[in-house]
Amino acid sequence: MAALQKCVNSSLMGTLASSCLLLLALWVQGGAAVPIGSHCRLNHSDFQQPYITNRTFMLAEEASLADNNTDVRLIGDKLFHGVNAGERCYLMKEVLNFTLEEVLLPQSHRFQPYMQEVVPFLAKLSNRLSQCRIESDEQHIQRNVQMLKDTVKKLGENGEIKAIGELSLLFIALRNACI
Repeated sequence: MAALQKCVNSSLMGTLASSCLLLLALWVQGGAAVPIGSHCRLNHSDFQQPYITNRTFMLAEEASLADNNTDVRLIGDKLFHGVNAGERCYLMKEVLNFTLEEVLLPQSHRFQPYMQEVVPFLAKLSNRLSQCRIESDEQHIQRNVQMLKDTVKKLGENGEIKAIGELSLLFIALRNACI
């Protein structure tokens, strides 16, 4: 019995020490923590469906053929500038929502049959990320997303085509940031 009590006390002390370290770390950060919770996560299986992955990449490839502007990259280093790893899923959620609402839906009549299969898939991912939030200041993220939006709008329909042509990059960035 004494050995069991000693084991329980040791385990309790370990838990208490871990909790103290966590509180100390939060105090050093000024209490600002960016949670990486289940709301900012997607299932690994979402990105392991060969059929929809293929359709997404085929849609991107078809749109890329219509993209005349090879000097501009929407989803690249500039988008992630100043965004730490714990915030990237939230960033990609914002990009996904913009792409769905402002690009794919207005262009839904094009690039069939891929569009009719890919849009519901991306909408499902967007729905799963709908509760994804960050507790820290998001101005730097919103600034990066706004630069992407401004670029698409400045290019007009060609910007929308470019965004569709980069769906494969969006897919990969979502996978890397959110699983």
